[in-house]
Amino acid sequence: MLDTDVQTLTITAADHRTNLHRAGEGKPVALLHGSGAGVSAWANWRKVIGPLSESFSIVAPDIAGFGATELKPDTKYNIMLWVEHFVAILDELGIEKVSVVGNSFGGALGLMTAINHPDRIDRLVLLGTPCGHFPITDGLRAQGEFDGTMPSMRRAISYFPHDESIITEELIAARFDAATRDGALEAFRKLMPPPEGENPIVRGIPEKLLRKVGHKTLILHGREDRVVPYASALDMHQWVENSDLHSFGNCGHWVQIEREAEFLKLVKDFLGGDA
Repeated sequence: MLDTDVQTLTITAADHRTNLHRAGEGKPVALLHGSGAGVSAWANWRKVIGPLSESFSIVAPDIAGFGATELKPDTKYNIMLWVEHFVAILDELGIEKVSVVGNSFGGALGLMTAINHPDRIDRLVLLGTPCGHFPITDGLRAQGEFDGTMPSMRRAISYFPHDESIITEELIAARFDAATRDGALEAFRKLMPPPEGENPIVRGIPEKLLRKVGHKTLILHGREDRVVPYASALDMHQWVENSDLHSFGNCGHWVQIEREAEFLKLVKDFLGGDA
């Protein structure tokens, strides 16, 4: 599938002007992006939207405040607002139930939607998704410390893959342009403030909530992830009862990019299986 076969739409969801991409037919699948400077649905998923749309009806939104979706200066953004926004997107598109493929923050959003609106979620695929609590990683610290300069963008991106040779000048420039467009840095700082203190703790979705998730779940995690530690995947696998775990050696935080072929096969097999 060519990029031109992907529709880019603007809708209003939860009172936010929302940018999203659609492609394909079949079972609905939402691709939910991560956080980080310059992030968007297109930046996270552009290489896999086409292949996945051969089997599924794909929707890949920019979540409120990220990418080209509106950020309201006086609104307090938190996980429950993002859940409300995601459910409103589904309502606007007439999607009653959807499977989620979520990267990092997007995985947490998928999980919290499953917890609060279980009837709206079919299956979950979680990539590099944080849970429990852990000391901040160098990779997360670098995202929070992005200051709008090219050196800090290079540093922030460098932590995502295990093999940094996959980071191209084109990728760096695209993320930098998105992160520094008018108002973007102020918006990012509101959504992801710099870490405070010498040893801050990252708090993901806690065990007691994850044990409420009954949906079939596939956890995908790179063993060398320097953003969300691999131990999070092991914890999540223990706490989400109906889960399977696939780990990737010599792989960092970008499973869908670093191990694209295996990612696509695992996701297609898992989401295409019998309920």
